[in-house]
Amino acid sequence: MEKITTIGFDLAKSIFQVHAVTGEGKVAVRRSLRRSQVLDFFRSIEPCLIGIEACGTAHYWANAIGEFGHTVRLMPPAYVKAYVKRNKTDAADAEAICEAVTRPTMRFVPVKTAEEQAAGMVLKTRELLVRQRSQMSNAMRSHMAELGIIAATGMPSIAKLVVIVRDEEDHRLPTSARAALLEMGDQIEILTGRIEKLDCKIVAAVKADDAARRLTTIPGVGPIIAATVCASVPDPAGFRTGRDLAAWIGITPRANSSGGKERLGKISKRGNKQLRTLLVVGATSILKQARRGAKLPAWIASVLERRPYKVAAVALANKIARTIWALLVKGGTYQAPTIMTKA
Repeated sequence: MEKITTIGFDLAKSIFQVHAVTGEGKVAVRRSLRRSQVLDFFRSIEPCLIGIEACGTAHYWANAIGEFGHTVRLMPPAYVKAYVKRNKTDAADAEAICEAVTRPTMRFVPVKTAEEQAAGMVLKTRELLVRQRSQMSNAMRSHMAELGIIAATGMPSIAKLVVIVRDEEDHRLPTSARAALLEMGDQIEILTGRIEKLDCKIVAAVKADDAARRLTTIPGVGPIIAATVCASVPDPAGFRTGRDLAAWIGITPRANSSGGKERLGKISKRGNKQLRTLLVVGATSILKQARRGAKLPAWIASVLERRPYKVAAVALANKIARTIWALLVKGGTYQAPTIMTKA
């Protein structure tokens, strides 16, 4: 067999597809592998370049295959799709991956270590618990509203509803309704306790990490955002500028330009949804503080005068993302602008 130089490896649950070519571009291997055969196959060939589409299990396989001396590169599936010829099959996908990984302009995804993946799992678990608590709280609020008991939004109001549910002297609740709502109240408290426990672990991890600790000096960036950035952006230097990071997060305008005419639309909402949401929430908290008298940088104060509130929040989130990139790549801590004004 001629020496293999490049392999396209299409991942799946049980059956994987391999497309290997030589230095002259000839197809050397085109076959499927079962999960138990994968590591033995890559152990048996000489080190070469291997392309894989970035997905849930891609980082595990990249680390496992890389131990045999291979150079493994992960690519966003959207960038690989353009190289698929005609119909989609596993063999066609593997061939497209093999072609895409050799392109000089291809963008690659950094391979995460097991520790970096674990940090992301903690944050995703917290996000799941928060979402479940929100669902339970909204259900409880709506059920109470059916009985004429109204509560404002926010967890403090839910705590007041739980007190009403547990008050057996309150006869506004039928017995069967009280039993069901008690289950909801207990579940909300359990979820709150679990979220607080994860928050303590995240805060401790941020304090122990120098980069994450420096990020918290940026207004609007707390421990959760700092931990999310460190977990989802393992190699910030891979972005050429801060704007590239903001574009990856999805808080830059969507472009539809042609013929020398520049047309910018709404934000693209591509990339990491969790990080984008947190940054916008952090920026909104800064603007809320400004309504109470806190000073803002002059540029964002002028934006508030000209544009809607949420547009200004996204603009500020974009600025925070760029500042995050600068701190991670160039070092140092956040320095407040010299010109500050009230909104």
